[in-house]
Amino acid sequence: MFAQQMLATVVGWDLYLSTRSPVVLGNVGLVQIIPVLLFTFVAGHVADRYNRSHTAMVTQVAQALVAFALAAAGSGRGVALIYACLFLTATARAFQWPATSAMLPQTIPPENLTQAISWSGSAREMANMGGPAAAGALIAAFSSEAVYMVQAVFCVVSAICFGLMRLPDREKHERPEIGLKAVAEGVRFVWKEKLILSAMSLDLLAVFFGGAVALLPIYAEDILRTGATGLGWLRAAPAIGAGLTAMWIAHRPAFRNSGMVLLASVAAFGLATVGFAVSTSAWLSFGMLFLTGAFDSVSVVLRISLVQSRTPDALRGRVSAVNGLFIAASNQWGAVESGVAAALMGTVPSVVFGGTATIVMVAAVAALSTSMRRWKN
Repeated sequence: MFAQQMLATVVGWDLYLSTRSPVVLGNVGLVQIIPVLLFTFVAGHVADRYNRSHTAMVTQVAQALVAFALAAAGSGRGVALIYACLFLTATARAFQWPATSAMLPQTIPPENLTQAISWSGSAREMANMGGPAAAGALIAAFSSEAVYMVQAVFCVVSAICFGLMRLPDREKHERPEIGLKAVAEGVRFVWKEKLILSAMSLDLLAVFFGGAVALLPIYAEDILRTGATGLGWLRAAPAIGAGLTAMWIAHRPAFRNSGMVLLASVAAFGLATVGFAVSTSAWLSFGMLFLTGAFDSVSVVLRISLVQSRTPDALRGRVSAVNGLFIAASNQWGAVESGVAAALMGTVPSVVFGGTATIVMVAAVAALSTSMRRWKN
């Protein structure tokens, strides 16, 4: 995650400085969603059929090679090359997500799963916080090449860590058959479990409309005038809020009325997004982004706990792939939506519109999903 956040920061900076186009920034999401759409269900099948730690190791090696290629390109990096490398990286992550998501329940007792997800989220958000900040500092002090090299090193270290894990190979009778029916089993399970479907849909709609991350280079350069260092801290702000909130969740009992808490946290995410949109103060903007991360952390922990606890282990890879498709669709298509909306309406109005739309989506899900309102965890 540290490497992934560094890559997201540096490519956004490079693309905006070379093109000054919000559409080019938004299309970063389009480039990265295509591999998810192509390979997600196959990746879930791979995660349920083969050793998950080995799959994760291979994907990290692939991402390291792409990072080294971007560093070696130097001044020859253009939009086409960056898009191509992002496509390859997204392909690797499409196979990595189902495997790594399904690992945790294999190593943690069920009664400790929610706390373990919170601790895992805390570690991930610390990386999300440090990655953008480090990338911004390296760009300001050296150049983009330094960021790509450091990112590649972190991918190599991560691959070694996955290689040292000793997860058991799946028994032959536990492996799903090869074929479209087995690949699609995760979709059928999610469709049947209406509470899981509602939680995934809520996250997809909220992040699709409410995410402003793709436009942060514009805020840093043209609105708040904080430069590359400020961009790093703006990208880190949601991670700081999410990491601290995840640590708080890990130390408290499970939420009793989880459905209502989930709905309220996503609505608050939308409100904080609107606050960020209209802010012209760097500190206030940082605070609003901090709150978006805090509220998003609550929804992430609840949603992942729901998915992992209600899914049989034999299906966890394929159900995690469906969940990953929802997340990637919201993040990457949300980036496309942000870029197009900013080009049509202007940057600030487009983010205000996105935050407001998130609140409307929460109201719609609350009205339509009885199981969500009644979920007690």
